[in-house]
Amino acid sequence: MAPKTQNQVPIPATISEAAKTMLRGWSIEGRNAGANLPKHNAPIAEWEERQHAFKIEAEKPIAQLLELYQPQVETIFLDGIRAIDIKPKNYQESNKVIIYIHGGAFVFYPADVTLLSSVPLADTSNLRIIAIDYTLAPQAKCSQILDEVITAYKALLKTYKAEHVAVYGDSAGGTITVASILKMRDLKINLPSSVVLWSAWLDLDEIGDSYHTLKDTDPTLIYKGFLENCAEAYAPKSEWTNPYVSPIYGDYSKDFPPTLIQVGSKEIFLSNSLRMYHQLKENNKDVELDVYEGMWHVWQGHYDIPESKMAIKNTNNFINKHLGITK
Repeated sequence: MAPKTQNQVPIPATISEAAKTMLRGWSIEGRNAGANLPKHNAPIAEWEERQHAFKIEAEKPIAQLLELYQPQVETIFLDGIRAIDIKPKNYQESNKVIIYIHGGAFVFYPADVTLLSSVPLADTSNLRIIAIDYTLAPQAKCSQILDEVITAYKALLKTYKAEHVAVYGDSAGGTITVASILKMRDLKINLPSSVVLWSAWLDLDEIGDSYHTLKDTDPTLIYKGFLENCAEAYAPKSEWTNPYVSPIYGDYSKDFPPTLIQVGSKEIFLSNSLRMYHQLKENNKDVELDVYEGMWHVWQGHYDIPESKMAIKNTNNFINKHLGITK
């Protein structure tokens, strides 16, 4: 481990030079300064102001991404639910599709500005990716958001067989992904072929060892004043053990698709992924745990670092396996 100055994020010697460079640009002090979100019951206008600021920041790298990958990107509607349709540069028509449920702590980012986490996978897989643009919290609550995702999924089943659909989600999008599948299972809707979770936030409460052991070293995530406020904007604390809210509490003795769980060793959500892995494993489900040394929350979106390329490759291989694609 390289020596660090006060507030600098610890930088392991075991990661790529590109990843080290990224970590040098972050500090714990800077992370903590962002922990000033509105309370869950603050006026919507306060949330809208912060949502707009986050959107503007997220838009900045998009032009470079589009220039590099040259995908086809357009807005579509799936039974009234807005979505972003991403096709890679050399896309060839396929009867298989990937659904992406984006993160943003439930409260941030329209799907339009989450392309860093979808375009590289579309390019690697040469498959169409549909990013569902669900209504953000606090404008919508958990139940409405799950229903929007399920409505969009059911609309896609008019074109694609369920076994030809893969779903992935990052961060809060991972939460929504798993919760939606649990609800679809209860509604007896055909489930997708496979699920991939990137840095999923599977328990909204600050429960799990890594919430505490990594509290002072996670370069991007902080619970008090940030994640906690977002979680309460999504669902009241009294509902946080409801499997549709915190899907770690779901019943995995019943049907659940093959699942790949990716997580970094630097993020406080590490315990969420470990707990989910064991829930599935102990219930004899097809599950893989893919942990990345020294990586932070949703590092997959930093598409130009080696660790991101590796994670996207592993995601693609897992999806191909369960979609029956051989290359």
